Amino acid sequence: MTDHPAMSLQPWLRMRTDQLIQFRWAEVIGALVIISAGDLLFSDALPMPVLIAIAAAMAVANAFFLAYGRRLSAQQGDDIRERYTWFANVQIATDLVALTLLLHFSGGIENPFYLFYIVHVAAASVLLPRRYSLLYAALATFLFSGLVMAEYYQWIPHVHLTGLVSPERYQRGLYVAVVLFAFGGTLFICAYIASAIAEMLVRREEELVRSNLSCEVRAGELATLNRRLAELDKARSQFIRLVTHELRAPVAAIQSYLRLILDGYVPQERQREIIEKSERRALEQLALISDLLDLARLQEGRKQEEQIEAVDVAQVLQGVTDLMQARAEEKDLLFSVQIEEGVPPVRANPEHVKQVWTNLISNAIKYTAPGGIVVVSLSQNPNYVVGIVRDTGIGMTPEQLQHLFEEFYRTEEAKAIERQGTGLGLTIVKRIVESYGGRIWAESEHGRGSKFSFALPKAA
Repeated sequence: MTDHPAMSLQPWLRMRTDQLIQFRWAEVIGALVIISAGDLLFSDALPMPVLIAIAAAMAVANAFFLAYGRRLSAQQGDDIRERYTWFANVQIATDLVALTLLLHFSGGIENPFYLFYIVHVAAASVLLPRRYSLLYAALATFLFSGLVMAEYYQWIPHVHLTGLVSPERYQRGLYVAVVLFAFGGTLFICAYIASAIAEMLVRREEELVRSNLSCEVRAGELATLNRRLAELDKARSQFIRLVTHELRAPVAAIQSYLRLILDGYVPQERQREIIEKSERRALEQLALISDLLDLARLQEGRKQEEQIEAVDVAQVLQGVTDLMQARAEEKDLLFSVQIEEGVPPVRANPEHVKQVWTNLISNAIKYTAPGGIVVVSLSQNPNYVVGIVRDTGIGMTPEQLQHLFEEFYRTEEAKAIERQGTGLGLTIVKRIVESYGGRIWAESEHGRGSKFSFALPKAA
């Protein structure tokens, strides 16, 4: 029998030892029935008090085994295999000794029930490793052979079963030798075959357990994947609805403006105004399409490897702030840039780094009221280049902050200040930063401003 893990071995051994105990109760009852029948058949030739005493002793021993088995089943520990093996060995050895005593006082070699040795050896072969089954085959052969030889040489008295066989059979040397040889060979063959079958069944059982565990793991993985696919499908459907709405609105507005002009409802002096509105809506749509293309490229992981290089983040920041300075001055904002000396480059696409700075700084300026403050800083820590954009703008609530980087998400306050906007800028920034092994996070307080921080790994 192959080794079992203690966790799986205990229920299996408990079941087998319980079966031994149950079988022993039947054996005690069967022995009493056979003894009673033998007493009638063989005219009081059997020593009934001794045989009944042996059967009673077997019952007492079995009651002890039952109590100990219940106590053992409640125990745990790494040595549970050894304790169950010891318990099984004690039971089987006791059974063999008890059977030998019953045979001695009920005819010895004349009693055909000596074949019950095979039953006990088979039980040992199923319950215990092969070395034990062969050991019990040897023990059973030794006990029965010792009994027969002791009676043959008249070291102990022989109980003759009158009317069953001739009285001198147990003294025929050739007959005794042949019976003992056949008996011993049968026991060893039985032990070998039974233990081989038991080992094969245990291996199959272990394979089934492993297969079941593997199936359970695979089922769990499939369930997780199914949930993930359902979430992705839901997100895709929602994304399609949002994109459809965002694309349709500007086109519908442009079509309405143009139809007013074509149908002659717009005076000549107002046609330029309507055309300019149409142009603004077309520009909004182009901006949305551009953002969607950027987002699609980032989702597909296409970072344009041929354009990745060591990027001077400070230089990119300086170029962006030069463009943003005029917008900040138009809103009368205090706009400052703080760049730490010696900031190392990062490995990235220069346009992506520029896109990150542009989105964060333009949002800060856009959503900060006139007279407010926007501060941009660039520094480093041991592993990352860190960029920070602070403002004293409209800020966000904790609930709004949770949805900040979702596609098309814009707060109501942001929409009130600036109607134009795709809601994809921060999503794109997050995808860019994460695609280069960095991270981005935000801190905000409603009505008191926001702080956006991102970190990109330093170039090796």
